[in-house]
Amino acid sequence: MAVVHAVRDSLAVAVGAALGANARYWTGVWFKAMGQTSFPWSTLAINVVGSLAIGVVAALMAHRPVLLGWQLFVVVGVLGGFTTFSSFSLDIFYQLEKGQFLPALGYAFGSLLLGLAFCAAGYYGVSRLLAPVG
Repeated sequence: MAVVHAVRDSLAVAVGAALGANARYWTGVWFKAMGQTSFPWSTLAINVVGSLAIGVVAALMAHRPVLLGWQLFVVVGVLGGFTTFSSFSLDIFYQLEKGQFLPALGYAFGSLLLGLAFCAAGYYGVSRLLAPVG
């Protein structure tokens, strides 16, 4: 029976992720059609809206029982497909709410700095491997 629930939950995540990823894609298309400049306005908007949405959903789930399948569909699937930044924001919020200020700051800055560092390492590492020899 656990396998059946795991498959059902996985499908809920998959369907939600498809919806969230498409919402992200179409938001980017809309911003480009509106003449987006070099500043990544669409990504900023997606991250802010996703953070608002996950805050609303978290509050609803805290005050009303929600079936796990629906929680996975909305939080992991739709919002995870739309932006993982919303999960990042919620994790920090929960730490701050518990008074865990230093861990929250460590997580926030660590995620930003390590994320940027590893992004650069991946980019430059592969660029170096693919650069013409000569």
